[in-house]
Amino acid sequence: METDLGLWSILIAIVGGAIRVSTPFLFVSLGELLTERSGRINLGLEGTLVFGAMSGYGVAYLTGSAWAGVAAASVAGAMFGVVHGVICSIPRVNDIAIGIALMLFGMGLAFFFGKRFIQPVAPYLPSIPFGWWSDIPQIRAALDVNVLFLIGLGLALVISWMLRTTRVGLILRVVGDSTDAARAMGLRPVPIRIAATAAGGALAGIGGAYLSLYYPGSWTEGISSGQGLMAVALVIFARWNPVACIWAALLFGGAGALGPALQSVGITSGYYLFYAAPYVLTLGLLIATSSPTRAMSGAPGELSITK
Repeated sequence: METDLGLWSILIAIVGGAIRVSTPFLFVSLGELLTERSGRINLGLEGTLVFGAMSGYGVAYLTGSAWAGVAAASVAGAMFGVVHGVICSIPRVNDIAIGIALMLFGMGLAFFFGKRFIQPVAPYLPSIPFGWWSDIPQIRAALDVNVLFLIGLGLALVISWMLRTTRVGLILRVVGDSTDAARAMGLRPVPIRIAATAAGGALAGIGGAYLSLYYPGSWTEGISSGQGLMAVALVIFARWNPVACIWAALLFGGAGALGPALQSVGITSGYYLFYAAPYVLTLGLLIATSSPTRAMSGAPGELSITK
């Protein structure tokens, strides 16, 4: 059965692409949000994302289980987070410099250990066919939703609830807002920040596993396309709100899906220019949020690029 949807096919392709492309953005942004809520910034998540993609793909191939790959990616990401947190707890160590160093280190490790996994095919993560009711192929493809996307949605809601109503969330917010106030309450900011950075790294690793085990579904050295760095802008745009990260991730995902959507419906003239949409969006958001009075609105008090 052939169905000509016209312009609707572009919209359907963008919606389906937004869901697929937004999933790693969602996990990495939630991870960065946890880290920044503790008063620390982690620019090394790009390296964590790439290393998570490689380790997840490698373990999935060796074990035959995609979920084992996801678990391995989260552990690898947590290890990177612990290293970042421990080093940044040393006095006079700059978070930005360490983040960049670990980003390059993670990417280098992934490229070195991942050479043997470029050709082999690992099992894919499962998806749920929410479009089973339709006879239109475009709708079925758009509504074929990966399980990790649904887990990411639930995780964003859980993190939002945790930050607002639980003791763990209160501790994280106090540490992120004021080190002195945290110490006055008998808290130990350094271990808390290390734990938050480790949790953020674990989520970034899961985002990397999604890239290699579902979309695009293979391990290559250029798999991340800067998504780990874009997540920092995404968190600022979401004003450090986990629920807002969902909509911000879908926005970035829609921008990333624009080029492939145009190509899928037969638009071949200049469609490749739209592949730059996520980068243009990132630049625009950074410019829009760079106002001295608005840039850090809603940010944790201890968050600073000078530390």
